[in-house]
Amino acid sequence: MAAHLEYIKQEFPKIDDELYQYVEGVLTGGADDFEDSEEIYEAIGGVLQEVGVDKSEDEIKDICDKLWGIMKPDANSGKTKNRVLEAPVHLKSLTDNFDTDVTEMKSIWVTQRDDVLKVDAKKLEKAEAKLKQRQEKRVADMTNKPSAGPVKLETASASQVTSRKDAKMEAKGSNRTQDIRIENFDVAFGDRVLLQGADLVLSFGRRYGLVGRNGHGKTTLLRMISGGQLRIPSHFSILHVEQEVVGDDTPALQSVLECDTKREELLNREKEINAAVNAGTATTGMTDELSEIYIALQTIEADKAPARASRILDGLGFNIEMQSRKTKEFSGGWRMRLALARALFSKPDLLLLDEPTNMLDIKAIIWLENYLQNWPTTLLVVSHDRNFLDTVPTDIIHLYAQRLESYRGNYEQFDKTKSEKLKNQQREWEAQQSHREHVQAFIDRFRYNANRASSVQSKIKMLEKLPELKPVEKEAEVILKFPVVEALSPPILQLSEVTFAYEGTGRTIFSNVNLNGTLESRICIVGDNGAGKSTLLKIIMGILTPTRGDRFVHRNLKFGYFSQHHVDQLDMNVCSVELLQQAFPGKPSEEYRRQLGSFGVSGDLALQSIASLSGGQKSRVAFAVMCLGNPNFLVLDEPTNHLDIESIQALGHAINKYNGGVILVSHDERLIRMVCKELWICGGGSVQSIEGGFDEYRKIVEQELAEQNK
Repeated sequence: MAAHLEYIKQEFPKIDDELYQYVEGVLTGGADDFEDSEEIYEAIGGVLQEVGVDKSEDEIKDICDKLWGIMKPDANSGKTKNRVLEAPVHLKSLTDNFDTDVTEMKSIWVTQRDDVLKVDAKKLEKAEAKLKQRQEKRVADMTNKPSAGPVKLETASASQVTSRKDAKMEAKGSNRTQDIRIENFDVAFGDRVLLQGADLVLSFGRRYGLVGRNGHGKTTLLRMISGGQLRIPSHFSILHVEQEVVGDDTPALQSVLECDTKREELLNREKEINAAVNAGTATTGMTDELSEIYIALQTIEADKAPARASRILDGLGFNIEMQSRKTKEFSGGWRMRLALARALFSKPDLLLLDEPTNMLDIKAIIWLENYLQNWPTTLLVVSHDRNFLDTVPTDIIHLYAQRLESYRGNYEQFDKTKSEKLKNQQREWEAQQSHREHVQAFIDRFRYNANRASSVQSKIKMLEKLPELKPVEKEAEVILKFPVVEALSPPILQLSEVTFAYEGTGRTIFSNVNLNGTLESRICIVGDNGAGKSTLLKIIMGILTPTRGDRFVHRNLKFGYFSQHHVDQLDMNVCSVELLQQAFPGKPSEEYRRQLGSFGVSGDLALQSIASLSGGQKSRVAFAVMCLGNPNFLVLDEPTNHLDIESIQALGHAINKYNGGVILVSHDERLIRMVCKELWICGGGSVQSIEGGFDEYRKIVEQELAEQNK
């Protein structure tokens, strides 16, 4: 028990349990919740006055002063000191002095409750109201304070132990190992330690999936490796796909080809020498050099490079027309695909991918899964796509409790192995605890028996030598909760013969769309990027008006819209509580905290700046904002981007429990299979329902890919 709570018990030994819990709740936050002892008196003085009927107001204030001194010793140094007993109290010797009267002995343990000491309910309500008012004032002061400009984010740092042998080999340039070993390293983000004493071993030619909860440091680890903060042998080429390609006049295909710098240098030199030959200024040395260039180009199969680059771009969704388009004409999502294409084309010794499926549609994801299964070098990929992790990796690395643990096999095998490992660990701990208790019982029984002294000493030494096992620390279950909404009588939502074309383009996105939605709807929309899925969602919500056809919605229908653009557009300079206060002003701070807590943003996390949160944590904040208005129909556009596997699972359960309607655009196969009741394919200028669900759609996509590869 905290010292200040012990002091309360000491001064008011007969305090009612209910009132004590109230006082404990008020003081839970410690000194940080109060400016001085006067605020403590305002919060609990009235309650203490009623409990301590024999104490004056000045005595209650003096008690609050001492409480403040205990809670914040530096604020009142010298005034309040913790009291320490001069000698231990031996309870057995005390009880030996008592008579056989049970009631006399009972009085040590039982405090008599006096009904006279009950606090007036009205005064308790008044005290609670004062506390609530003060807390809301603080939140308001924090929100209304002048902005200090953009938040300055803390930076990540890393430290690493390197062996002398490796350092000498690196200095001599004789290190030619193909495996990567980063041993005994730490990674921190500001004051928060992400990894401590961790080891990472990446064997050449193997494909590793890095998994772990949002905010545990997966992306930071990739940046530490690619940025050189964690040292690996200098002869390794590393490519981290993180930034989109810069838009300029370079055609998409040429942008990919330029990644092969050796080929580009040879081709440029070939042009220079041929120009000199045509001009009659070439020397004999140039002619010999040209022959060597031709041999080098033939060795690296330079003539096949354009076809290979085109094949990669086609697999990622760039048709022939798009491959010749300038990079500056593409959106950010397509430029990220270009960055991925450049990485796949250049084949570095170590390829680092962070959520590569986020910018891809299902067709491109299936192509990438097939392509990476034959990846020739070492791959380290962060992904929350369960199907991708079951298909691509040969090994899984689990980031948990500031450590990295490696498992052979794909994610499904990892999940089974980890579960069995945790069960065995728990059984071992329980068995050891049982053994310890048994041995300790023997020691306690014969400790003062001279005939058993040697056995007791032997048992004590045995206990000291037992390895210290720890119980399994299970990760907290992720729970997402959508609001409970009132039922509406049908019809709820209808699109009838809807056609849409952007004005001035002359291109029809889709035509003759018929769609019905109810509060039981779980409609999933799939299709290639650019097929019009997001456009359809905007028509459903009334953001865009159909070119032809009719849209009907119930007058009490309230949409909740989620998209990754909303995550990017969050105010990065405020904390989550302030963000909700800006979106829905006038509510008590406890309601904002409760709303954030229902999406896993609780405690100190809710008070961190949005900019400092991970991608998955920002998504949860966006969910909290969306749901605070109690929508009865959710429209979710790619909601799984950046969410970890456990959060995606929780999202699926939340959708299934939600009593409103849901229309979902997603490329996450596992989520679609969890929630989908109707599957719609958007593409080819139409939106069509498909029988057979996702299995049928996957067959269609695989057939299309097979046709492309012929």
